[in-house]
Amino acid sequence: MEALLPVLQRHPGMSVLVCALMFRVAHRLLQQLPVPKVVAVDDFRSWKWRNLAVSLVHSLLTGTWAVTCVIMWPEMATNIHSFYTAPAYMLICISSGYFVQDAGDIILTGHARGSWEFLIHHVLVLWCFLYALYSQIYVSGAVVALFVEVNSVTLHLRLMLKLAAQQSSTLYQINKFLNLFTYVFFRLSAQFYITYYIVRNYSWLERGGYFLVTMILMNIMILVYFYRLLRADFFPRNRASLQRNGTHTNNVKRFLTE
Repeated sequence: MEALLPVLQRHPGMSVLVCALMFRVAHRLLQQLPVPKVVAVDDFRSWKWRNLAVSLVHSLLTGTWAVTCVIMWPEMATNIHSFYTAPAYMLICISSGYFVQDAGDIILTGHARGSWEFLIHHVLVLWCFLYALYSQIYVSGAVVALFVEVNSVTLHLRLMLKLAAQQSSTLYQINKFLNLFTYVFFRLSAQFYITYYIVRNYSWLERGGYFLVTMILMNIMILVYFYRLLRADFFPRNRASLQRNGTHTNNVKRFLTE
């Protein structure tokens, strides 16, 4: 991996595109797997299932990789500005490739309007990750940010279970509480830690203002999502209120993104 690092650093953009292609290949391969009948009969559910399957692979890979990096090199958590390793740099290349692929999948399949929040999130993440890859600073910060992918595993599983109409299953109920725990412990904690680091070291950090604004925007987004999650899983509204003022398709999309 150390031998590969100079190649990645000389061509970070091409490295990201190669990784995006790899995730597209994974997308194709995952389409060959069977899906629940309730998913297969609905175009939106089918697309969402395929999209989430790729996202789940990304989260399992990068979440585990990010935590392992910090365990092996604890300095990543305390020096998110300058310190990084070859595995950390490669991780950011791979994750950036996924976000490029996912943004392309959303746009090219005609779901941009209904997924605009995800596209904004992807743009913010990609800008930060690409800056880290090209400048070779903040790589460790990007690794710490990928702690959120541990929570994304349970988030994606939650949505896939909803797609399969398994909200009353034991697995969904167990995952509901695991999702709450990982949301607080991995997503909120990682985001707020990076924000704290930037505020504390703002006076000397390169592009400190931009990264601070970016983190504030992302913090707002994850708090809104956290509210939606609590409302949907722990304080559900009456089903009738979900069905008023909208078409069936819009209700399904809203239901599956809460």
